[in-house]
Amino acid sequence: MQVEWLILADSAQVVGNKLYLMGGGWDRLTVNKEFPTERRVGIALAIKVPWNRTNERHEFEIEIASEDAAPIAKLGGSFEVGRPPGIPPGQDQRIQLALEANLKFARPGSFVIVAKLDGKEGQRVPFHVMSVAGAPIPAG
Repeated sequence: MQVEWLILADSAQVVGNKLYLMGGGWDRLTVNKEFPTERRVGIALAIKVPWNRTNERHEFEIEIASEDAAPIAKLGGSFEVGRPPGIPPGQDQRIQLALEANLKFARPGSFVIVAKLDGKEGQRVPFHVMSVAGAPIPAG
């Protein structure tokens, strides 16, 4: 299996296996409040499932951590992709998942979001949380 994309957004939904993003594709989150702060974040994940891995239950996990590997959030679940009638033998299939989470940021800095499939890392995407000029940043 392969992670095709892992996208951060303001909001994400999947309806009828179509991905809908609002404010998607960012890698910098600008905060104009005092830290610590909490932000709602959408996460879009697309997985290519090979023919021989369909009709099986699979696990996915999304981990979000700071640059020093301190965990911010962990989300996960399971999925199973069937073979629709008429699909050509050997054809891969895509499943898309959308999640939302309230993330707490103690301070500005660098972070990473990591997608794992069946316990193996599939993709990692770095992002940064920045303070707007004038917003207080905690010491330490």
